[in-house]
Formats: sequence, structure tokens, C-alpha cells
Amino acid sequence: MAQNLYGPGVRMGNWNEELCLEEERMRDFLEKREKGELLLQRNRRLKKIILRPMELSVSQDGFVHYGDKVMLVNPDHPRWEEAGVFMEGDLCLCMSPDEVKAQLYDEFETPCGVSAVRTTAPNGRNTFTILSRSSDGVGQVLRYGQDFCLGIAAGPEFKTLYLSSDHRTLLKSAKKSCLQEVTLTDEVSHLNSWQATFLDPQLRLEYEGYPVRANEKLVIYHRHTNRALATHRHLSLRTYFGKEVEVAAHTHMDSRRVEKPRNHWMLVTGNPRNKSTTMLDLPKPPSDDTRAVEQVMGINT
Repeated sequence: MAQNLYGPGVRMGNWNEELCLEEERMRDFLEKREKGELLLQRNRRLKKIILRPMELSVSQDGFVHYGDKVMLVNPDHPRWEEAGVFMEGDLCLCMSPDEVKAQLYDEFETPCGVSAVRTTAPNGRNTFTILSRSSDGVGQVLRYGQDFCLGIAAGPEFKTLYLSSDHRTLLKSAKKSCLQEVTLTDEVSHLNSWQATFLDPQLRLEYEGYPVRANEKLVIYHRHTNRALATHRHLSLRTYFGKEVEVAAHTHMDSRRVEKPRNHWMLVTGNPRNKSTTMLDLPKPPSDDTRAVEQVMGINT
């Protein structure tokens, strides 16, 4: 009875072609691994750069200064007319690069998207620097009504990207709400200018020119379009880091012509007791904690 003496080890015909292709794939794999070009290596390197721990600036006088490193936090607020899933808690503004482009290229491609996520740990994707429009403004106090820029260090070379916005068009708008888009760009222009506005509209003119206090609510307006920075907690996005919510430039007014909580922000500084945490991590004083007041009243009665 004749036996088949040929097998995959015989270098002839299709077997030889398969062996050559396998050896070529292995050489290509080893070459990419040595150069650090594998998708897994790019993914690890990208997360290491973006999620690197950061230290926020500590405010000695209670005000915000040009050059300070801060987090932009939208404070927690109850649901209003939003329908569907609603993300609760304090949300901070974060850099959100495109998932595919971030793994294919070593540098972040601009414009880069932004989003909001529930986190209180300062890292490379949520730590912004207050920048002055002039070169001699570093260290000076930021005041209501003054123009400033928000910059963030991104990519392996830590190139500065600026928070920017422009009027919406048919081809350029926010992904879910179709409102005015907010992005990060490396171009320095008038589209990077923002202004801090006092929270209470009735006292807004009186506080014009006053220093901006850190860790207090305010409204941030885009200088060119006069639209306020806003979070849409009911509009979720699938980003490179998971489920987050949309950030856009739009002024949401209530019946009293006052900005809604989705337009409220805080410039959060570092904790002087622990540089790896923020002022939000400090316990509230009893006078500000209603539950503590209720407990004290209950004990006295």
C-alpha cells in the first residue's frame, strides 16, 4: 500500500510558499517589536504619556494666576430636562484623541477632541495651564473679563495644544448635539481666547476686573463667538478611554436668563497638604455641609 511521504516539512509547492510567508511574517513582527511599532506597544506608550500623574498649582492667595496648572471641573448638579442616561458627579474637561489615529501616529493629530469624565486625579489629559495672551503675564492674577488661553501638553514631545472653538457649520459641529464644537489645536489665533465671567449675572458688571478666585463656580465664555463652555451629561461618547460625555460651546439659559449648571465650571487647584490631590478632595467645613448642620441640630434638640 503506497504511503504519502510528503508533508508540511517538504519545501515544494504550496508548502514551500506557506513556510516562506510564515518566515516573512515573523521577521516583520520581530522588526516592529524592536522598533516599538507594534499596536500593543503604541497603546501602552500612548496611555503612559496621556495618563502620567500631574501636580496642580497650589494657590497661596486663593486666586488663579497666569501659568497655573488647573483642572476645569463641572460641578455635580441634579438632572433638569435631560432625558436618557445622565452622568452624575463632578466632571472634568479632558483631552480625547481619536482612537485609530492615536495608535497609528506618534504625534497627536490636530484638531484633537475633548470630552468630560468623572475623575478627580490630575493627569496628563485633564491638567490645563492658564496662559496669557501677552508674554509678560506669567504670575499675574487672572481677572474677570480678561482674555486667557487654556493649554495642555500632549504627545511624546509634549507639544502645547490650545482649547479652541469656532462657529458651527454644516461640516463642523459637535458629534451628538450638533452645537458649536470645542477642540484642541496647535495653532495660536483669536479662536483660542476665553473669558471668565462671574456666576451671578446681577453682580457681573461690579465684578468686572476683580481677581478670579480658585475653586469657585464661574462661567467661561469663548471670546470670538460669545458662547459658554458647556457639558452635556446626557450625551455620551465612546472614546479611547471608555464612556464619556460631550463638551460643546453653547450658552444654556433658564427662564430667568441665567446660565444653567451645565455652563458652570471651577478652576480647581492643588491641595497644599498633598500635591497629588486637589482641593476637591478636602473635606467640607461643617458650615458648608448641610448634613453636618442637621446632625448638630439634632443633637442639640
